[in-house]
Amino acid sequence: MVNFILNTKIVATDKPETFLLLDFIRYQKNLTGTKIGCREGDCGACTVLVGELKNNELQYRSFTSCLTPIGNVAGKHVVTVEGLNMDDLNPIQQAMIEESATQCGFCTPGFVVSLAGFCLSTKEPTEQNAIAAIDGNICRCTGYKSIARAAAKISQLLQNRGAEEPATFLAKHKILPEYFTSIKERLQELALGKKSTITINPETYPFLGGGTDLYVQKHDQMQKTEARLLYNLPELNQLYLEDNKCIIGGAVTVTDLKDSSIIQEHFPSFLNYFRLVSSTPIRNMATIAGNIINASPIGDFTVMLIALRAKIILTDGINSRQIRLRDLYKGYKQLDKKPEEYIEKIWFELPDRNWKFNFEKVSKRTHLDIASVNSAMGISLQADIIQRIRISAGGVSPIPMYLEKTSTYLTGRLVTDQILTEALEIAQSEISPISDARGSETYKRLLLNQLIKTHFLILAPQFELELTDT
Repeated sequence: MVNFILNTKIVATDKPETFLLLDFIRYQKNLTGTKIGCREGDCGACTVLVGELKNNELQYRSFTSCLTPIGNVAGKHVVTVEGLNMDDLNPIQQAMIEESATQCGFCTPGFVVSLAGFCLSTKEPTEQNAIAAIDGNICRCTGYKSIARAAAKISQLLQNRGAEEPATFLAKHKILPEYFTSIKERLQELALGKKSTITINPETYPFLGGGTDLYVQKHDQMQKTEARLLYNLPELNQLYLEDNKCIIGGAVTVTDLKDSSIIQEHFPSFLNYFRLVSSTPIRNMATIAGNIINASPIGDFTVMLIALRAKIILTDGINSRQIRLRDLYKGYKQLDKKPEEYIEKIWFELPDRNWKFNFEKVSKRTHLDIASVNSAMGISLQADIIQRIRISAGGVSPIPMYLEKTSTYLTGRLVTDQILTEALEIAQSEISPISDARGSETYKRLLLNQLIKTHFLILAPQFELELTDT
C-alpha cells in the first residue's frame, strides 16, 4: 500500500508501485487538469509538484507525472493544478490571463504548477529564476513572450518575502491556498506507507530509480511489472565528503548534485553544465546512477564522471565490489554488472587547486536535447607542463569513452599547435563513431576535435594555440 497526500487529502492505493502517477491522478482520482501530452517528459503538460521533508524543511520540486511511479511519491505531498485553486483565480492564474499567456489552454496547467513551485521555493525571486522554473514546459500556440511577462509579474509578488517560510508568506498574501501551511506537520505525522525494499530474487525484477528513461523505453511493460525501487531509500539519498572523496549515493538526483555546496565550492562552473542537461522537472527526478546504468554512449554525467576518474560501488544488498566507472561498459548497453546488483555509491577524489575541469556538449538545440557529441576534460599544469590530463567523450563510440591514449600522450608535455595536432590524430584513432540521426561519422569526428580544442581554449589559454579547423 502506498500512502501520500494528494492536494488536501491523504490517499492510499494498492496499485503496483510502478503504476504511473499521471494515470493515478487522472483515472483513479479524476483530476483531469493534469494533461496527457508526450508521455516522455518533454512537454510539461502533466507537471505536478512533489513536496517532501528534507532536514526537517519542506521542499517542493516539479515532476513530470508521466514518468513518475507512485512508489516514488510515498509519504510525500503531490500537488496538481486543482490543488492550487482558491475561491477566485490565484495570482499566478490571474497573471497568465492578464498577460494573454494562454490560448488553447492545454499547456497552461503545467505552466501554472511550475510557477507555483517557483513561489514555494527559496530561490531568489528574480525574473530569470521564474523563467528557469518553466524550462520544462512547452507551449505550441501562444508564444513565450507573454508567458515570460507573466513569470516576471509573479516574481514581483515575492519581493518582500525575506526569510519567511514560503508557504506561510504565500498563504498570508493569498497567492496560494492556506492549506499549504499545514503540510509540513501532516507529512511529519504521515506514515510512509509501504516502503520500497530491495528484493534480491527473483532476478528478473528490474531496479528503478527516477524512471525518467526506463518509462520512455518501456512504458507499457513498466506499468505491468514489479520493480525494486531505490528512489526513497535514505541510505542512497546522501551526498557527502569522506576525507577527500565526494560520495554520491545511488538515488541522488541531478538537482541534488546541482544544489550541493560541495559541488558548488569545488566546481564553480558546474551550474553552466547543468543547464545543458535536460529540464528542471527531469533534473528533479533523474538520478546520477540511472544516467550511468542507462549506458547511453552520450550520457552527459557519465562523460563528466569518467573524466573525474570516478569509481562506483555495486552491491546486491549483501556483497559489494568497486570498479572504475569507465570499466563498467563492455559494449553497447552491455555492463559489467549482475542483474541483482545496483549502484550503491559513486565517488571521486576532489581536485586540488591546480586542477581545472570543463564539459562541452553539441546538440541540435542548446537546451533540452541529447548530445551529438559531448566531452569532458580535467587538466593540471605546472610551469605550463601538463602534469595530469583526463579526456572523455560521448557519441563517438558504442560506449562512453575515456581517451586513454590521447591523455597519456599529452601528459608531461608543453602543448604546442604541433603537439595538439598529434594528440587529435591519436584521439581520432581511438574513436569509432557512426552516422545516425544526430550526425554523420565525419561530422562527429570534426566535433570531437573542436571540443578538445575548446577545452584547451578555456582551461589553458596561455598556450595561445592556433585553433584552426582540422
